[in-house]
Amino acid sequence: MSTLLKSIVSVHRRVDMQSALTLPHPLLSLNGFDKISTKQIKTLPFTHARKLNSPPTKLNYLLVASNSSAKKGLQVMADDEYAPLSGADPGSFGKILLSDVVVRRRRQAFWGRKWNSLDIENAVIILAMHVLCLCAPFYFTWTALWVAYGFYVVTGLGITLSFHRNLSHRSFKLPKWLEYFFAYCGVQALQRDPIFWVSTHRHHHQFCDSERDPHSPTEGFWFSHMGWLFDANYITEKCGGPSNVEDLEKQPFYKFMQDTYFLHPIAFGVLLYAWGGFPFLVWGMGVRITLGFHITWLVNSVSHIWGKQAWNTGDLSRNNWWLALLTFGEGWHNNHHAFEYSARHGLEWWQIDITWYVVRFLQAIGLATDVKVPSEVQKQRMAFEKEAFQPEPIS
Repeated sequence: MSTLLKSIVSVHRRVDMQSALTLPHPLLSLNGFDKISTKQIKTLPFTHARKLNSPPTKLNYLLVASNSSAKKGLQVMADDEYAPLSGADPGSFGKILLSDVVVRRRRQAFWGRKWNSLDIENAVIILAMHVLCLCAPFYFTWTALWVAYGFYVVTGLGITLSFHRNLSHRSFKLPKWLEYFFAYCGVQALQRDPIFWVSTHRHHHQFCDSERDPHSPTEGFWFSHMGWLFDANYITEKCGGPSNVEDLEKQPFYKFMQDTYFLHPIAFGVLLYAWGGFPFLVWGMGVRITLGFHITWLVNSVSHIWGKQAWNTGDLSRNNWWLALLTFGEGWHNNHHAFEYSARHGLEWWQIDITWYVVRFLQAIGLATDVKVPSEVQKQRMAFEKEAFQPEPIS
């Protein structure tokens, strides 16, 4: 038995980020368990966030061993993965208000660590946008408001339609000129370049709510909401660099966006100022970008804390109707984690999903192709009441 455990530990420790990306994660498999081999199961990361009083998850199923000794050994390995990272306070545990989410590690993003130049740069940019936003009541005009709203929709779709559904998950295909147009709109949202955004998001899905998730509420609400963005070393510690975006890195357009990222929002701000003066700068940059910041960040925080779970994803993702309205459909987050490949997040007719409506329109006019949505069989496999078996959870 000890030989078996040592062998499993040895295999597990050899898995790095790049090799793990080639495996179908048990919680993210598109077609359930039928395509996961025994060899692949051994190399899957055992970490995963667990809710208080949660039912057995698919992670439990994958860790079911032949006897209690094996179960105990595997659980010890899983518990080791919950060990706090350097800089975390292992004693700051508890539940987030009005939720069943347990904070397993509370990380300090602002104090007690050394800031590098990238941390300071990010903080200055985010602070500058918030300061501009505070000027909004003093520079209000109806024209400036409509400018902010119009560009918020365009750049917001740049994040939800391009960065998220098209680039991160390849939920559909677009002609390259249109793909690059939407990606450029996403760059104007000031949420970093496509390579960084997509890499971090893919890593989030691969290790959702585990120790290696870059923005899980298991490290605290505010840290998952925005604190993680101010610690570049933490992101490197969690993600290890953008090694999971070779599809983007081999395209000169995305490399150019990565190398010249900050120049594009600056140029856009200059154009806004030349067009409508300081009111256009305040509303078209400050208000628009700050609103976009927090609405996107709410998906990372709120959608993993409050709401309902329609699917047995084994993570903390939730469906949240009011957040879906603010985020063009991204608030149907449990749906998304159940079927990450799906271009449609609002799976029910009453679940409003603006991004899906745009994709559907592009499909109708022949611009969006290979549009992916879950089949009924795939839905049955992810439903709570449709589990094929209910093995004893690891204790």
